[in-house]
Amino acid sequence: MGLIGPTPPSGSSGPAGSSGSRRVLPLGARALLVECGGVAEVVGLHAALEVDPLPGQSEVLAAASTVLVVLEHPRYRAGAALDLAARPVVARATARGTTVVLDTVYDGEDLTVVAELTGMSPDALVARHAGQQWTAAFIGFAPGFAYLVGEDPPFDVPRRATPRAVVPAGAVGLAGAFSAVYPRATPGGWQLIGRTDAPMWDVARQPPALLRPGDAVRFRPVRARSAGASRTPAAHVPRADAQPSGPPPGRALVVEATGALSVVTDLGRPGMLDLGVSPSGAVDRGACVRANRLVGNPRGAAVVETALGGLVVVARGDQVLAVTGAPVGLVVRSGAGERRQPGGEPFRLRDGERLTLEEPVTGLRSYVAVRGGLDVPLVLGSRSTDVLSGLGPAPLRPGDELPVLPAGGEAVEVPVPAAQPARDDQAGPVVVDVDPGPRQDWFRPGTFEVLCSQEWRVGHSSNRVGLRLEGRPLVRARDGELPSEGMVAGAVQVPPSGEPLVFLADHPVTGGYPVLAVVREAHLDRLAQVRPGQTVRFRGGGPG
Repeated sequence: MGLIGPTPPSGSSGPAGSSGSRRVLPLGARALLVECGGVAEVVGLHAALEVDPLPGQSEVLAAASTVLVVLEHPRYRAGAALDLAARPVVARATARGTTVVLDTVYDGEDLTVVAELTGMSPDALVARHAGQQWTAAFIGFAPGFAYLVGEDPPFDVPRRATPRAVVPAGAVGLAGAFSAVYPRATPGGWQLIGRTDAPMWDVARQPPALLRPGDAVRFRPVRARSAGASRTPAAHVPRADAQPSGPPPGRALVVEATGALSVVTDLGRPGMLDLGVSPSGAVDRGACVRANRLVGNPRGAAVVETALGGLVVVARGDQVLAVTGAPVGLVVRSGAGERRQPGGEPFRLRDGERLTLEEPVTGLRSYVAVRGGLDVPLVLGSRSTDVLSGLGPAPLRPGDELPVLPAGGEAVEVPVPAAQPARDDQAGPVVVDVDPGPRQDWFRPGTFEVLCSQEWRVGHSSNRVGLRLEGRPLVRARDGELPSEGMVAGAVQVPPSGEPLVFLADHPVTGGYPVLAVVREAHLDRLAQVRPGQTVRFRGGGPG
């Protein structure tokens, strides 16, 4: 049988090949969400946009029953919306002829629950899942995360009301009529029925994704092994105590302590949504760019992003550094004693001197730039750590060595005062502007206003992927689940629990909860500096 997609949302168009009007919905100022009549039309529209791109088209991402189009500038949005409403699709074969067999242990935490939801016994559920061929329809959520549709899908499985904070790599899940395998440990709301040791994503492999759109997939039931296959760890920067013999090493920063979390970052990996790769990069992009400009680097050079201070680095060779973002005390220690350096301006760190970042009195993330930029390996064109996908270097740890590139010869910039992050003990909440999201009809009338009328507390499980907010739950007007669709940074998703999640830099490329609002790009840096426990208020409209 051919591909079988989920039931199309209301307002979607007819069968593939038609050019009738589609519903085109805004997703922030630079993105549009196009509703299609199922997987076949999604694939055809995606192909049409590859063959004949829209003016200002930056990226296109296919999903379950929608196509996300990201534009270079908001000025292209109106014309793009008119074009997308009637753009003819392009026929494209969806079967590639490759069959991938996944040995699967069916012992998932939700196996019994899913069996009850589908009216089957656990054994019957396993037999139905493993007894048919699945096809990879599209890649989304995270690199290597393939949405699989079955020949005879017996399932219509709701996602969990509250997503798990961590789903292990290799977990086999169900959501709606789809099945999938988590390529690495990530948050997730799918129902888990089993696990496999197959490496779904490996940047050292070409292509890095085990499954590509059009591949056939078979799940083969196996018994649990006494010891699971070892998994390849995330890429890591070299440690200072593991250098090979040879010529003397060059300039570098050597990490002695990392604080709560320190990662290497730059301006990310734009243009790779179709691989399931999020743009990622610095959460506070403005602070990252300011730090680089202060030391004369290109704006996208690699820096260290650190949360809540505690980072300690030692210079190997003389360096010029600058620290921006959350204001921290900077202490430089050497055999001659110690001195304090002001933040927000360049300073010299001599060979052997040790720099300590103290805990900021306000804000969350600070950025350390060194003249020349950090020389860690490029992964898909970026040096950024992506904590969701596992791309780039792993989070820093004591002993890591960060080589420094030669300076590019650009002038060191005169310091310019930056807006300070909101204090964590301030009387009022951090206010950010939002626009209505594409899924207003999934909520009771006036829910957008309810979102903006209360203060939301930032939960302690928040991270670079997104903010989990706590407050009076929002109420949906619809039952059931939304097919996974493309996401952007700033999307305010509302799971069935009613407590919103706001996506940040390392967000998944697709998500299955309706988006009620989208934070304006100009205010995303504000959210980057909000600590767990602080409060946030959304403001509809207002200056950007």
